[in-house]
Amino acid sequence: MATEHFRDAAVMLAAGIGIPVLASLNAALGTRIGAPVAAGAVLFTVALGATLLVGAVTGLGGLQRLAGQPWHLFTAGFFVAFYVLTITFVAPRFGVGNAVFFVLLGQLVSAAIIDHFGLFGARQQSLTAMRALGIALMALGVFVTQKA
Repeated sequence: MATEHFRDAAVMLAAGIGIPVLASLNAALGTRIGAPVAAGAVLFTVALGATLLVGAVTGLGGLQRLAGQPWHLFTAGFFVAFYVLTITFVAPRFGVGNAVFFVLLGQLVSAAIIDHFGLFGARQQSLTAMRALGIALMALGVFVTQKA
């Protein structure tokens, strides 16, 4: 079990490392071509290709069950598009670090709310005083990075 948690933590750490890299690369592409929305479209085209490639190797089982799923589960794509497009527009003038720090703060708050109430089928984990303190310390860190 500990090995599985370590592996999962390492994978998510790598995903976290990728977020500012994604933001930097796509913001630079949007700036260079003068079209942030086009850069977002390119990003999603490449992402679709990569997903289909992984699916070709691992399988795309479950697609036949999509029709019976609640509509709200499909709105996740809007959140991804919102993130990619806003980071592509904002990062060149606000800075990638600044933009990602505020994204992180938003992630901390929304993740705590989702976990606390077990929203969207997530495993319920109460917002304890210790978790709230951790979020507050991270929020303070975001504030400090803005003042530095």
